[in-house]
Amino acid sequence: MRRFLVALVVGGAVFGAVYGLAAGLGINSSTFGSGNSVVAACQSGTLTASFSTSYQSSIPGFRVDSVTFTGLDTTSSPTNCASKAYTVALTGSGNTSLGSASGTTPSSGTSFSVNVASANINEASVLGVHLTISG
Repeated sequence: MRRFLVALVVGGAVFGAVYGLAAGLGINSSTFGSGNSVVAACQSGTLTASFSTSYQSSIPGFRVDSVTFTGLDTTSSPTNCASKAYTVALTGSGNTSLGSASGTTPSSGTSFSVNVASANINEASVLGVHLTISG
């Protein structure tokens, strides 16, 4: 009886964690995300990530084409995130990198998009996004 109760408690905890994680992802045909906030050292505000996808029969499934970040600070003085080097990594299970891209943030505006289509990443595998802005 004791083993049954322990198995029931563990099973309930695992189900609750998986259900909570799936509910937090908010996956649909056009956007998905982990619900985590992205914060850069060059600004005090939070960046928000959104994704664009397209169906690829070679995966098969939806591929992440680009990640768009909004809320970028390019105007504050003396520091801001304008014209700085960045690296974006999409991560999967165990926080392993599924693919990455790098570039430079725009010199003005509050958003920028990063093309990751060449990495051919299945959206169902993405559990997180890591953005590093340096410079």
